[in-house]
Amino acid sequence: MVVLVLGSGAREHALVRALALDPDIDAVLALPGNPGIAALARCLEGDPADPALVVATARREGVDLVVVGPEAPLVAGVADALAEAGIDCFGPSAAAARLEASKAFAKEVMAAAGVPTAAAHVCTTPEQVAAALAATGAPYVVKEDGLAAGKGVVVTEDLAEALEHAAVCLARPGGRVVIEDFLDGPEVSLFCLADGKDVVPLAPAQDFKRVGEGDTGPNTGGMGAYSPLTWAPQGLVEEVLETVARPTVAEMARRGTPFTGVLYVGLALTSAGLRVVEFNARFGDPETQSVLARLRTPLGGVLRAAARGELDRLPPLQWSEQTSVTVVVAAEGYPAAPRTGDEIGGLDEAAQVSEVHVLHAGTRLEDGVLRSAGGRVLSVVSLGPDLTTARERAYTAADRVTLRGSHVRRDIALAAERGDLDR
Repeated sequence: MVVLVLGSGAREHALVRALALDPDIDAVLALPGNPGIAALARCLEGDPADPALVVATARREGVDLVVVGPEAPLVAGVADALAEAGIDCFGPSAAAARLEASKAFAKEVMAAAGVPTAAAHVCTTPEQVAAALAATGAPYVVKEDGLAAGKGVVVTEDLAEALEHAAVCLARPGGRVVIEDFLDGPEVSLFCLADGKDVVPLAPAQDFKRVGEGDTGPNTGGMGAYSPLTWAPQGLVEEVLETVARPTVAEMARRGTPFTGVLYVGLALTSAGLRVVEFNARFGDPETQSVLARLRTPLGGVLRAAARGELDRLPPLQWSEQTSVTVVVAAEGYPAAPRTGDEIGGLDEAAQVSEVHVLHAGTRLEDGVLRSAGGRVLSVVSLGPDLTTARERAYTAADRVTLRGSHVRRDIALAAERGDLDR
């Protein structure tokens, strides 16, 4: 099997790494990839959100399966174009990807499917926003309706900040915001593989969106993650399948837009029970890095089964008993104004830490020198017999990376290690 992975971040590096370890895969290609991915796969030039280019590339390279990493190619209709060309694709159609592309649409589907979630108001004017915020009260939750790469959400006690974020969102063409009731309790990410009718869960994980320790500062694309969640309630995964994933996949099929790919279920375990915070239509970053580090079943066959509607033939997935922690090394100024172009060093030294690998997110090669090229620069991924060991290994490796002005969150999985399960 020849597999083409679309995307250029650490999530895609994690996917490529897992696919390269699959004995049934002959070659892994990436479009466009990054310098880290290039050590494992042949990187190709081009825009992964250009359906015609992706189809032409897949045909030229004899690709058997295309795996879509980020959301933009899905919304652009890459999966639709590949389906029309008869090429297997792991990723939903543009119509099905609306579960991520529009939070208002996702709320509509959840209501129809009976999925537990926060009450919400869809607003298109400042007056509607003000009324909705008054109705929900603080903490205020304001979400941009469209794609925002995980950074379109503001949760704040400050009414002025909530109004300002809503105004920025509404000022964009076709701008809409979704204002929700705040959900208390720890959050959980669960990736559910879907083939249009059946659903297979991966291992739960937890990520950390705020840039600063103690969940302070602005939201980011994610500063770290860990898996498994030993503190999660017994039967949580099956409850999510029964009350969220299967009803949603069934509702999408009923609408004539079957969902194939990853249904990313973001959950809050509230005092009133589990509630869906959001859906995404692709693997999450950085949770994917920790989840795939623990997966022992070869990934290629799993993704191909989903793409072909054959998840019912898949044997149970096998998982490592180890814990995985992912720590993101971010550029100076991230997330507001990340500095780029600085030299990155220490990767060989970081990779020498036991059970650690380093994934590239925002990097580029310039005259043979590795430099930063984005806000989240690297993901340092560790495995260990417990959270304490995994955290120690991840931070030891992260501290060996040299990058001017870079920063990491020091409290990834710390509360769970201490037994404080609020985080």
